[in-house]
Amino acid sequence: MLMAPPPLLSLSALLLLLLAASASNATAKPVQTQSLLATPLSPERYSAPSELASDDDKDLFADNLAAAEDAAASTVRFSVVHRDDFAVDATAAELLAHRLERDGKRASRISAAAGAANATRGGVSAPVVSGLAQGSGEYFTKIGVGTPATPALMVLDTGSDVVWLQCAPCRRCYDQSGPVFDPRRSKSYGALDCAAPLCRRLDSSGCDLRRRACIYQVAYGDGSVTAGDFATETLTFAGGARVARVAVGCGHDNEGLFVAAAGLLGLGRGSLSFPAQISRRYGRSFSYCLVDRTSSANPTSSRASTVTFGSAALASTLASSFTPMVKNPRMETFYYVQLAGISVGGARVPGVANSDLRLDPSSGRGGVIVDSGTSVTRLARPAYSALRDAFRAAAAGLRLSPGGFSLFDTCYDLSGRKVVKVPTVSMHFAGGAEASLPPENYLIPVDSKGTFCFAFAGTDGGVSIIGNIQQQGFRVVFDGDGQRVAFVPKGC
Repeated sequence: MLMAPPPLLSLSALLLLLLAASASNATAKPVQTQSLLATPLSPERYSAPSELASDDDKDLFADNLAAAEDAAASTVRFSVVHRDDFAVDATAAELLAHRLERDGKRASRISAAAGAANATRGGVSAPVVSGLAQGSGEYFTKIGVGTPATPALMVLDTGSDVVWLQCAPCRRCYDQSGPVFDPRRSKSYGALDCAAPLCRRLDSSGCDLRRRACIYQVAYGDGSVTAGDFATETLTFAGGARVARVAVGCGHDNEGLFVAAAGLLGLGRGSLSFPAQISRRYGRSFSYCLVDRTSSANPTSSRASTVTFGSAALASTLASSFTPMVKNPRMETFYYVQLAGISVGGARVPGVANSDLRLDPSSGRGGVIVDSGTSVTRLARPAYSALRDAFRAAAAGLRLSPGGFSLFDTCYDLSGRKVVKVPTVSMHFAGGAEASLPPENYLIPVDSKGTFCFAFAGTDGGVSIIGNIQQQGFRVVFDGDGQRVAFVPKGC
């Protein structure tokens, strides 16, 4: 007759199992969290007219011109506003919906351009991608063009190289804010001859044989076009800083482009971009700081977006904050970096692999760019899926909202909660640089009910993009001389 094992043996085995489980839990690292102020979007309709939209430019470019022209001047700094600062009778939810729609179109065009086999240079007549197409310019500034200075509201775009604006007389011009620049009234306007070195930098420049004038054309991803004379002109910035002989496209034929802006100030890596053109005087470095999306709706906010060119752009930036730029031989314009990994809750996400994020120089596909005009960070699909799953697991205590929102597939119902603990998210770059994101840079409100979404998305387009929502609050430094990029936290 078989006998049952002694009860003591069973209790011993159970005790060993409990001890093993306890040891396992003891070695597991706790999820690192930070506090999110869970403020939903306001349901109120509002208008937020920007000072840059004002026609009162009497003193904007008149301050201290003589001092600004001193050769010792090493910095140009000016204010920047988001296009939502021009909102009239709109709700925050409506503005967000329009922004995400624009964002999808821009991201698609960037992916198409970055992988295009014929995109050998980022010159003005290559298929340069711009946030302006479909009215999707995101950040604006006002500069003076010519002598005397004509105010011009310009879009800033790291995804474009050429500087251009609408010019009179217009064969075809869209409606813009403020007067159209007339080169016939400027003392500093200089037409470029067809044989001029600046004209030869264009990928496929044209020539008006009768006038021996250089002709430019920029074709954007949606079929929009600007064309006219390629010339040099003096640009003046708020506070009086002046830059002479900047190559600009003087567009007499402009079609299907955008709302309000007079033109574009290209900040890309190409030889005709604004940073490249002013490099002899200011160096090829610049930085920008983009404040959060809600600052324009908050009249008491003292924070402002700015762009700085020259030595001050690099001021107080630690060497450890930099990551090397990566060169794409098939697309000169974009600022590529190597994203080495992402952490959630203090732990590296194993599925965010270098193989999914690395640039293939032979095809021009893949890689990661830093872009001022794209809002939402998009990662190659496998990397995004791993990041999303890791965040969901770390945020298991938050209530998921079914169905997602727009391009977001991970949203949470935070209604009725004022402060919420959320897992940390950090991006790691080659060379050891790191960007630890504030919570409002990755969990954003999408309605007035308390729905917040994880502000990343997946892409099958080849190139990954670090968007401006994730850049908010950082001073993003583009050191063109040192060929490196930095993300400086709390830099605004």
